[in-house]
Parts: sequence; C-alpha cells; structure tokens
Amino acid sequence: MRKHLSRRLGALGLGALVVVTVAVSPAYGANPAAPVPPAGLTGLEPTGADMPTVGGNLGNQHYSGLTKINKRNIDKVGPAWRTHVSGVAPASDDVGQQTTPIVVGGIIYLDTPSGGVIAVDGKSGASVWKWEPTAYGTADTRRGVSSGDGKIFTMAADDRVVALDQATGQEAWVVQPAGPNGESLGNFDRVATVYHNGIVYAHAANGDRAAVVGLDATDGSYLWHFFGGPDRGTVYTDVNGNSVDAGATWGPVTPGGVDCPLVGGSTPWIHGSVDPELNMYYMTFGNARSCNSSQDGSQRPGDNLFSSTMVAVDATSGAYKWHYQSIRHDVWDMDNVHPPTLANVKYSGVERKVLFYGSKSGHQFVLDRTNGKPVLPVTEKPMITDSRQNHAETQPFPESRLLPDCLVWEKLDPENIPGDPWRAVPNYNGYQPDEDGNLVFNPDSYVAADEPFLTYPEGYPSDHREGCMYDPQWDLPILSTTSQNGGGDWSNNAYSHKTNLVYFPYGTNPVAHWNGAAANGQRAMGQYQTGGILAYDASTGKVRWQNHLGTDMSHGQGPLATASDLLFAGQIDGRLLAMDSSSGDVLWDFQTGSGIASAPITYEVGGEQYVAVFAAGSTNPYGASVTQGDSLWAFKIGGKYTTESGSQEGPNTAPLSIRRPVNGNAVEGSTVDNTVLLARTSRTDDTAAARDSVSQNAMQPTRLRVPVGTTVTFKNPGAETFPNFPNLKPHCATQFFEGEFNAKLAPGETYQHTFDRAGQYYFNDCTDPRPTGMIEVYLTPQDTPGAASFIPSTLNLGARSGMFTDVDGKVGAYFKLPAGHRYESGAVLLTPLSSTPVTAAKVTDFRNHLFIQFNKADLDNNVPEGKVPLTLVVNVLHKGVQKQITSTVTVRIVK
Repeated sequence: MRKHLSRRLGALGLGALVVVTVAVSPAYGANPAAPVPPAGLTGLEPTGADMPTVGGNLGNQHYSGLTKINKRNIDKVGPAWRTHVSGVAPASDDVGQQTTPIVVGGIIYLDTPSGGVIAVDGKSGASVWKWEPTAYGTADTRRGVSSGDGKIFTMAADDRVVALDQATGQEAWVVQPAGPNGESLGNFDRVATVYHNGIVYAHAANGDRAAVVGLDATDGSYLWHFFGGPDRGTVYTDVNGNSVDAGATWGPVTPGGVDCPLVGGSTPWIHGSVDPELNMYYMTFGNARSCNSSQDGSQRPGDNLFSSTMVAVDATSGAYKWHYQSIRHDVWDMDNVHPPTLANVKYSGVERKVLFYGSKSGHQFVLDRTNGKPVLPVTEKPMITDSRQNHAETQPFPESRLLPDCLVWEKLDPENIPGDPWRAVPNYNGYQPDEDGNLVFNPDSYVAADEPFLTYPEGYPSDHREGCMYDPQWDLPILSTTSQNGGGDWSNNAYSHKTNLVYFPYGTNPVAHWNGAAANGQRAMGQYQTGGILAYDASTGKVRWQNHLGTDMSHGQGPLATASDLLFAGQIDGRLLAMDSSSGDVLWDFQTGSGIASAPITYEVGGEQYVAVFAAGSTNPYGASVTQGDSLWAFKIGGKYTTESGSQEGPNTAPLSIRRPVNGNAVEGSTVDNTVLLARTSRTDDTAAARDSVSQNAMQPTRLRVPVGTTVTFKNPGAETFPNFPNLKPHCATQFFEGEFNAKLAPGETYQHTFDRAGQYYFNDCTDPRPTGMIEVYLTPQDTPGAASFIPSTLNLGARSGMFTDVDGKVGAYFKLPAGHRYESGAVLLTPLSSTPVTAAKVTDFRNHLFIQFNKADLDNNVPEGKVPLTLVVNVLHKGVQKQITSTVTVRIVK
C-alpha cells in the first residue's frame, strides 16, 4: 500500500435548425414519447450502481453511496481492466482528452481523444460501440456526454449537437442550434451536455457572444436560449422583486458604434446543474473580454452583467429567476466558471437549499439556490481602483476564505526552495531584493508610473499594491493571485453527505496583468505551478484540512467522494489517489502511465464496486511535458489485470515542467560566447524598437545551456554592441529563487557568474520584470563500467497476492566511486520504461563505496520482466567540482 505524508416550447418560440437529423433511430422517430431519464438519475441523492451524469447526479455532487470499497480494504483494490479507447476501431493515434465518463446500465460512455464517443462494458472493458462521424468533423477538446431518452448527447465540429442511439451508437439527430431569428448562439464545443426531463442543455464556449440553449431531446429542436451578454433594454426581474437592465451595466455604445455586451464574451464554458424539485437550471458565465481586451475595462464602465455571474433559470422555459455576480467589472479573467454544486445543508440547525459557487477566485459563495442570496456571510471589501479602468469600488468576498488573498514575498535563499506555494517572483510590483535577498518594496520602481491614477480605500493597510486579489493594472505588469489558471478553475468540487464537507481542488499560478497581456495574463515565468485539494465545512465555510499535493489540480482533476469516507482524485502526473475524506491523508495511489485531467467515477456491476478513471493527458498548465494517452482504467477489490511489463501499474509519466518555462529553445552557450544580452529580443537588431525591450523573451537568449563550471557574462548592451540604438536604461539580472546573483548594469556594463552546480537558474529584470531568462546548467555523465552492482543480480519484484500494493521491500545496489570522489547528491536509477528516474530511498556512504537502496514499489512499474539494463547515476564532488558518474548493470527482473 502506497502512503504519503501529507411541453416544452420556450417563451421565445421555436428557433431555427440549420442542420436537421442525419439518421433517426427506429426507437425514436417522429412521434415523441414521454421523457425517459437514464437509470439512477437523481437530483441531489447519492449515486448508486450508475453515475449517469458527468457530475454524478444533477447537482454535480460527485458523491456515491457505494461502500464496498472502503478504508479497510483499499489496499486490496487493483486494476480489473484497461482499455486503450483510441485502439478500438475505427482506430486512431489520437491522445489527450478532458472528458469525465458517465455510467448507465453498467455501460461507460465517454468522449475519445479524437472527439468521438465510445461505449465500454463496465465489467469487462470491452467496447460496445464507437462513433466517429464521417460527414463532418469532431469537436476537439471534450468534457463529457449526457444520457436520456435512450440517447447519448455530445458535440461535434461546426457547432453541432449530436444525439446517438444509446444501444448502437448510430446518429439519431444532428443540429446546429440557432436563435429564433437565425442568430448565432456561439461556438458549441468542449462543454459537457446535460440531460433532464426531455431537455438537452448545451453550452457554447468562446467566441464574441455565447449562450446556454435548451434543446428538445426528441429531435434537437430549439426550445430557449440565454446569453451571458444581454441585449440592451431587456429588464430582468428576479424572484426577489429586484429589476435590472443588464445591458446598461456595460456603459453606453462606444463612439465607434460597438455595443460591448454583444461582443463581450461572457461565455458559459462549463456545464450547469439542475434542481428537479425547484425546476431550476444553474449556469455560470465567464469574464467580459470586449471593447479592447479582457484586461482593459475603460470602454465598458459598469458591472458588466452577466459576466462572471451565476444565473438561475426555469429549467423548462429558460425564464430568468435570479443571478449572483461574483466579480464586478472583471478585468482579470477571474471568472468563477465551474460546475455548480448543489446540496441541502443545515445552517444554525435549519436545512437550506444551497449552491456552492466560486473557483478561480479561490473562495466559495454559499448561495440559497431558491433566490440567489448568500447563506454564509459575504463582505463588500473596498478595493484599490485605477481611474483609467472604471473599477468597481468594492468586490464581494466570503468571510471564510479558502486560499490566500495575497502573494507571499519570500526571501531569495537556497535554503528556501521551493518555498511557500504562493510565493511571488521578484521585481514584480516593485518588490526587489536587498543585499540579504529580502524582497522589499521600492517606491521608485516601474510601478511608480501608475500611482497618479490609483485610489486606495480609506484605512487601507498599505500604500502600494502587494499582489492581492483584484489589484488594478493598466499597461504595466502587476502580479497577483490567484490567476486565470489558478484557484479551482474548471475542476469540479465534490460534496459528501457523510462528512458535510465540500472538496475543492486548486492550483497555484500567480499571474501578471496588463492591457496587452496575451492569454488574459502572463503567468510569471520561473514560478512553481503546484496545487492540491482542501476540504471545508459546508455549514461554516471553514477549511477542515488541506493537502498540497504538489501538482496543479484545477484543470479537470476533480475529486469523487464516497459514503465509505474515501475521496478519489487523479493527478496530471498520472497517479490516481484514494484519500481519507475526513483527513486528506493519501491511503492508496496507482500510476496509470498518462496524465489525468478528468474526474474518477464509481459504479457497480454484478455485485462488485468499480472505480474508473480516464487517463488521457491534457496540457494546462504544464504544456507538452504532460504525458498524453488514451487509457480508460477500472479498479475493483482483487483486480488482477497486469500491463505488458508484468506490472499492474503503468510506467511513471515524463517529468513535468513544474516551473513555468521561459520562451524559446535552448541555445548552447558556446555558440554565443556564453553571453546573455539584457533587454533585447535579438542579438543583431539595431533598431529603435529593439532597445530596452520589455518583451517576455527580451533576454537573448532566453534559455542558455552550459556545462557545470562555465562562466556566463550578463551584458546590458550599449553603443559598443548596438551603435545606432543602444539600450538607454539600467537593467538587472536578478536570479531567483536561490538568490545567486542580482546584478544591476548600466548600458555597456557586464557581470560574470560562474555556475558550479547543475540546475535551472531563472532570472529577470528589475526595470520591468517581464523579460525572463534561464541558465540551464548540466553535468556530462561520465560512464564508469563495472562500478555498480546489484546483489542479488536477480531482482524479485513480485507479490504473493499478485496485487501491486503488496510489492514491498527494497533492492540494494553498490557503487564504487573513483579515487578522490565524494558522494554529493542525486542518486537515481534510469529504467527502460520511463524517462523519469527512480529516486533512491536511502544512500549510505562508506568513504568511496555507496550502498544505495530503492523501493521495489517505485521500481516495479518502470521495468519489464527478463534481462534489463539499469543505470545508476550519482552526483559527486572531485576537487570541489561537481561531476556526475554513471554505471550500467544488466539484471534479471522477476515478477
């Protein structure tokens, strides 16, 4: 066992269908039948044998009442089967997908990496059918399908919504939804569909304007739609009697004739939730991004409804019921768009119908879902404002905070690595290192240019921006928390009826905003991108436990809670975890071999409980370093499936780029005289536009690669380098987070630094922190044949039970160091099946002899059976110089 430390025509009438049915299932022809929900579909009850929605139930609780897998027997749970869904005909080589499967009648339905849909037998893993359209293309990224009336509902290319016969996978109907007058409703892709009572709810994502649309499940015909960017003059009156002209909250039409709400984004890019008892559908809308950019609010004064807003509508007609805006006039892309979670929870002894809302902001609003009013206290917090931005003077903050409001400005020190998860990169916001490495605010830094436009609330505890949530920006970078990729982002929550806890996955990824920043903000290069899961009391909002797992958990890595006090969650490093839902302790983990960006599910077939997860990989926030795949795994008590290697687990995934990488490819130092030019994007461009660059790639080169012992020159190029347009400003090379150097150079000056240890050394500029570079210092391995040996030379990695959890104990290796060499660090084992080295469990140094131990459980899934070459790698010191020596041994692996 692995343990770790820590009916239905809407009010707007029948709309247009641009594309009608391609084929009609015989069971669902022209005569509509009464709605038939899938087995086990509930509103807020725990799921049982099936999980018929991507949220488990319609309230998106991701909570199962099954208890056969529990804390007492979790160590007996192993893989029952594995299906490579792309390998099923029609086969493809596609990998990567963010879909969460559903289970109906013991059959699993999910999107494939190519964007098709597959049905898989939940007991055996055998495919039942697979759909890939031939007359049109597939939607790329997908996040789940829905089921109802004997159909499976999905999306496809060119804004198509598709219904498939649940039994055969044949197309029942295909539509391209449009409004009553033929108007575009947005780009229908990626978002999971939702089915309830004969209606399919489809969300458009991205685009200038996007809507939630209700479609008749019988034939796909239009019922109603609701836009996040409202028309002017439409007055919305909520269930509390409050009225608002939502279009007017975007300010007047611009002098150029642009009507901001009609091109304002505000897209509903995650599926909603349903309360069947109240007959309400709850949907979240994203940030405003119109009239210049998402980070420029100068041309859209006002709150900008319904951006960054929760909206409740009548589930049948789409009629507006109420709204709650979590961020007014959002210029940070901090929209709280995630699947809303519903629950009935006691507050002060009285049961209330509530909804949990909030993701990127790192806090949660607990709202009464009958009327949208806060159940737990919310404070209107005065904010710093910038007169150029039309900021709201206050923003709503729940009194109980889940994640920090502000960044941590930690000392630069090699003993302080990686440091606080919310630590800030130096030089942003004017925080510059002093002689001791302490980050101290410098009022004369670049941020001084903003001060004439800033207003600080009365009694504000500081006279500058500290990197706190909703700190204002204009055209200079201001770093703050969380980010457009942080907090909970789009991962689902889970709510346990047993513990009354809400489980909130999160990522840490501070971001710098300015009007011209691409992707709605620049995540500071060089920072650690990590995350974890926390649990808070649904009745009080207070955090009960937090497990900072070390990888981002905000991009699909949603948890699943069970009535047996277990919490299952996948990580982007490929591991599926089972945690104690009351404490957050990891009780069990399994390496799938591919990154996980979807929520686990659990179901029952033939009296046995299964847990399944789709390990296909994704990209956020680690880009191409994520191992992609196409594997649907299922687990049960006593599962005996083994992979091709003879192990039950897959090999470790490739190393993740945990630190935000710099731009550009690696450049060997010898090709550029081991010299970095500061504040230039080119080594030859002698133009006015090139001098004193503030581009993020304005360290030339951005990524310099040199061997240990190399002296690197940092140069602020003056007239001797660029005679026509030299740099005019001083520039810095501030190394973080170790604090190795902090050179401030006038034009023409240089600084030299010798790198005597391998590693990645990030640095940026104090004049403007956006330019960031990295020195990659490497060791050249020196092979020492015959220096290493394993005793015995046959390594038995088997387990008597056949279960991976029983692969226990250690294997030992000896390594004889050359004379004059002393062990320093980094003892690892290179294996055939993974590019991630296996780290030693223990190293004992007997002068020039090393005894190195490795956990069998860490080695097992990374080696095949038979004769296998294993390479031992150690870092040593020789005459004070760091070196790396290796030795390869061929051993026999038995499992």
